[in-house]
Parts: sequence; structure tokens; C-alpha cells
Amino acid sequence: MELLKIKTEQFEGPLDLLLFLIQKNEMDVSAIALHKITDQYVQYIEMMRELNFDVASEFLVMAATLIHLKSRRLLPQFQDDLVTAGAAGDAPTSEEELVRRLIEYKKFQEAGRKLLEL
Repeated sequence: MELLKIKTEQFEGPLDLLLFLIQKNEMDVSAIALHKITDQYVQYIEMMRELNFDVASEFLVMAATLIHLKSRRLLPQFQDDLVTAGAAGDAPTSEEELVRRLIEYKKFQEAGRKLLEL
């Protein structure tokens, strides 16, 4: 199975790497054209004869999280809410949840690759 590679003016590579770079503040989420990523994903689905729904659902969760993070970055009141939530320490921030999901996603990717090798 060929993994989806994202290509925009600002980034070229796997989606999980893009999310990781955004998490580490090495890329600005507000500079990413999310519609281009979505268009590439739709083309990817059309190319696939048999779609693995677990992989598709993981992509949709990460895409939704990217959209959520970008909207928080673009709207100042959400930035204040995020700082307050992180300072309180009582609930994980969106970034922490995304990192957890990325780790889980990588595990599934590796398991899928191993299954394909059988």
C-alpha cells in the first residue's frame, strides 16, 4: 500500500511528519493550505481500489485536528483559552492529544506495513 505523501508550497512529505513539525512549532499551521491537503487525500482515495477504513478514519481525525488548531491560531480568543487550559493542568491541551494520536497512528502504520509483507 502506497502511503499518502503531502505536497504544498510549504511542505512535502508524509502527513504525520507535517503534524509533528506543527506540534514542535517548526511550521506555522496558519501558513498551511488545508484545502490542498484535502484535495490530495481525495485523489489518493480515488487511486486506492480497496480502502482501509482505519487508515481513512485516522486521516480524518488528524485533518480535523489540523483544522481545529489552525482556527485556534487564527482566532485570538481561542489562543487565550488554550493558554488558560494548559496553565490549569487539569486537562490535556489539543496539542498533547494530537501527539498521542500521532503516536498511535504510527503504530497502526507500522502494523499495516508488516501485514502487507506477510
